[in-house]
Amino acid sequence: MIISIASGKGGTGKTTVATNLALSLGDGVRLLDCDVEEPNCHLFLHPVMTDVQDVTTCIPVIRQEACNGCKKCAEICRFRALTVVAGKVLVFPELCHSCGGCIEVCPEKAIDEGYRVLGVMESGKCGELGFAHGRLRVGEAMAPPLIRKVRASRNGEKTIIIDAPPGTSCPVIAAMRGTDFVLLVTEPTPFGLHDLRLAVEAVKLLGIPCGLVINRADMGDDGVREYAEREGIPVLLEIPYDRKIAEAYSRGSLIVEVMPEWAERFRRLYSGIVTLAGSSGRQQ
Repeated sequence: MIISIASGKGGTGKTTVATNLALSLGDGVRLLDCDVEEPNCHLFLHPVMTDVQDVTTCIPVIRQEACNGCKKCAEICRFRALTVVAGKVLVFPELCHSCGGCIEVCPEKAIDEGYRVLGVMESGKCGELGFAHGRLRVGEAMAPPLIRKVRASRNGEKTIIIDAPPGTSCPVIAAMRGTDFVLLVTEPTPFGLHDLRLAVEAVKLLGIPCGLVINRADMGDDGVREYAEREGIPVLLEIPYDRKIAEAYSRGSLIVEVMPEWAERFRRLYSGIVTLAGSSGRQQ
């Protein structure tokens, strides 16, 4: 089973839920931190990293001596990663989406396939828990290829938990697409509700069943609960605003470490997810 833990906005407690859920389940679970712009699951789990890989993407390399300046490569590129100036093709690698269209349409076969580094993927273990995360290169905008590489690092574990990036942009879709269940973490505030609506619409477009975790549940208002009831979205767990939890987070500790009774609550959360995913026919 593959569970993606997402949120419409940052700061809702998505990583808190992902790390505590993964540690509560333990053996046979792999946690993938796909928030590659700012991964922080490792700050709580302290995994022992055993493998580091550069993650690359394809970019065009122009052999100018073979180019006739026809501009077909620039015309097919919807992202404007190529342009022709004074008969010479200029490449802007950071804009390239690695589709390969320019290579296919070049009549002179003057374009070769090159590579550039997007970031790194590190993998290891935290006790019996498998772990991997990606680190996007500073200034890099192309997160989805790195996210897909991290997602492909499954190593025989039966349960995969993905800590997705916040928001509803392309990196989030890359982290959620093809999963069995999306667990949305929100907070009971007007901002939380606004961004939750956006996240739910994205999940609906992907056709994936979802449920909610409400963090700091005893603050704010009832807008999130009323919205969830109207939309038929189950609230699977509520985490109160608790000073002990906040202090643990500030020290880089997990809820289940300082309050062991919460491990059973996270295991019940997982059981609820399995039931809902199974009823939708998506459980693997």
